[in-house]
Amino acid sequence: MSEGFMLLMLIGLSACRTPSGEKGLEKKEESTLPNIIYVLADDLGYGDVAVFNSNSKIKTPYLDNMAKEGMIFTDAHTSSSVCTPTRYGILTGRYNWRTVKKQGVLGGSSKALIPNSRTTIASLLQKQNYTTAFIGKWHLGWDWTLKVKDDISLTRSTQNAKNDFSKPVKNNPNDLGFDYAYGHCGSLDMAPYVYVENGMPTMIPTNTTMNKGQAFWRKGLTAGDFIHEDVTPNFFRRAISYVEEKAKEDKPFFLYLPIPSPHTPILPIKEFQGKSGLDNPYGDFVMMIDAYMGQLLAQIKKSGIEGNTLIIFTSDNGCSPTADFEKLLQKGHNPSAQYRGHKADIFEAGHRVPFIVKWPNKIKAGTVNSQTVCTTDFAATVAAISNYKLSDNEAEDSFDMMPLFTQSFKGDAFREGTIHHSINGSFAIRKGDYKLIMCAGSGGWSYPTT
Repeated sequence: MSEGFMLLMLIGLSACRTPSGEKGLEKKEESTLPNIIYVLADDLGYGDVAVFNSNSKIKTPYLDNMAKEGMIFTDAHTSSSVCTPTRYGILTGRYNWRTVKKQGVLGGSSKALIPNSRTTIASLLQKQNYTTAFIGKWHLGWDWTLKVKDDISLTRSTQNAKNDFSKPVKNNPNDLGFDYAYGHCGSLDMAPYVYVENGMPTMIPTNTTMNKGQAFWRKGLTAGDFIHEDVTPNFFRRAISYVEEKAKEDKPFFLYLPIPSPHTPILPIKEFQGKSGLDNPYGDFVMMIDAYMGQLLAQIKKSGIEGNTLIIFTSDNGCSPTADFEKLLQKGHNPSAQYRGHKADIFEAGHRVPFIVKWPNKIKAGTVNSQTVCTTDFAATVAAISNYKLSDNEAEDSFDMMPLFTQSFKGDAFREGTIHHSINGSFAIRKGDYKLIMCAGSGGWSYPTT
């Protein structure tokens, strides 16, 4: 079978957003629109959250409790096994291979991947009277102003030095539907290390830093207010303050909170260092994320909006080998649980992720859903929740999850098929209990790589 024919088959399977066995999108009940919070961890493995892995050696009491108060999906997947493409899919409801980004990830000075004309979850919800915010790691590119005329010959390292950090950033999250935007452009190990708030760098970088080991980050320009150890806590503090503020207003809000951890640099703050007992900072880092999630959940409850707030917690792909699998396995912990591979791979652990949903007014506590879902499904879901009618060229690869949330879905398979994509651009397709991998090896970093 030719590669071209296979790609056409994949596109065909992904083109319908109505779940198999359903005659149409679930009719939304008349009610107050919910607040929506989407928390995206970075490189967190399926086996790192205790409720998904009975053999986990990392304690995650707050996420486990969120699961008890909501619903977990045991067969949830990202559209890709690496950062940038998964984030594109979450925000647009489309597979990344529909764009120019056919493999790999963007860098800290990469140009914007999403055109301003493309519908995103944020722009969709803005039209439905939501206040929208992004706080965290973007990793979808934006356009720094350059000190010199734009030159396609600029490399990642030379372009960082030629960014003019005193000027506005173009094609940033505000241009894609976010009323408020605060974060950094690439991963936490990608220069430049500069916060951008509503299109403006918060400080001009004057230092150059780097680090090694599991606390690794690449050499690059660093602003004085950008402290690597404090980036994740900073994002959570700002998110908690945002919830506290917006809970007092009449309009519903959407908060997209993509944290940059437990991706490298693996930097648990002092309070959590050694707390996991795994002799590995990765376990401590995961516990730190869990604790901050506990603080966010507590603020939601304290603000009196818990009942009508939809909260999703998941990861952008599987765990990275920089977590030191060998050392963790010696302590009895496997970030991939029972699945093969890790981040970057087309193998299952590259894209199967923990997925927890809580919405007390709609979702029965303590429920487990075994239907196959994908992170691209968020777009059609919020469209249905907010009564937004999607056109044929919006969120093409997204399925409305509301029938799963309310347990009203009666079909055999929620998705007709799910397409997976690895770091080197290899494909796999999942249908029911079967998965066809269209490459000879992992498509990523696990052996065999080819």
